[in-house]
Amino acid sequence: MQNLLYAALVAAFVVLITGPFFIPFLHKLKFGQSIREEGPKSHQAKSGTPTMGGIMIVLAIVLATVLFAPLSTEILLALFILLGHFLLGFLDDYIKVVKKRNLGLKARQKLLGQLFIALVTIYIGTRMLGIDTTIWIPVLDTNWDIGWGYYLLVVFVLVGGSNAVNLTDGLDGLASGTVAIAFSAYAVVCLLTGHPALAVFCTAVVGACLGFLKFNRHPARIFMGDTGSLALGGAFAAVGIITHTEILLAVIGFIFVCEALSVIIQVISFQTTGKRVFRMSPIHHHFELGGWSEWRVVLTFWFVGFLASMAGLWMLTA
Repeated sequence: MQNLLYAALVAAFVVLITGPFFIPFLHKLKFGQSIREEGPKSHQAKSGTPTMGGIMIVLAIVLATVLFAPLSTEILLALFILLGHFLLGFLDDYIKVVKKRNLGLKARQKLLGQLFIALVTIYIGTRMLGIDTTIWIPVLDTNWDIGWGYYLLVVFVLVGGSNAVNLTDGLDGLASGTVAIAFSAYAVVCLLTGHPALAVFCTAVVGACLGFLKFNRHPARIFMGDTGSLALGGAFAAVGIITHTEILLAVIGFIFVCEALSVIIQVISFQTTGKRVFRMSPIHHHFELGGWSEWRVVLTFWFVGFLASMAGLWMLTA
């Protein structure tokens, strides 16, 4: 249990001590965030804020995990998924910031990278960790063998999870706070399902995200960028797959699910009817344009994320 606390403290400490050096360094390199014109007008003032803060987060997570968790197959797989998505996010941010290409990696390129990570995950998970093709149904406490459909589910969880957290990263402190809450719950899930080493990985994520909030809370001095959000989303999907609690992932990650669904619903509605369901998507912008302050949206989403996490833990123990 001590290692859980140590991992969180070390991860937070790494972010807190690197931030004061890394933020001015990014300023010097002019690695500033470009704000899309179609976004809320109030966000234009954030243009030029340093991005790629995910480098600090991922460095802290990896260091704390290596120090306090045994390098078992499941930990190495979790780190592989984290770093694989980190690399995709870093390339995406690098192209946007340095190459001045606002869209970053092409969707096809990003998807191919995510598919590669998913295939490696499936191979290691089934061959080395003994993960079968069943899914656990919460509350009913039963397993359902879906055969080859499970492999498609793993791809969906990894691609969907990483992109959902990426979509959530649109307000100061929103993604980092919500991820910290979700991973706190998953640390408990890991302990209750017999994955103590993976619980250390989870608390390292919590510590890194809480440390990052020091610089990312409103008004943010740095953004995590795709470098951080894709990595954290991939890590969230990883713990769900390794603990074989894929459905629980959607419950604890309710905020991420809502953010992704709001975009999907908005696109489908506009393309089929020419009308928008939300004032703007992802859904956090809907509330902003409805008159909520940015901080009110963030606090509300954090609270809903906390309730979702509690619901997920209840389902696990019911």
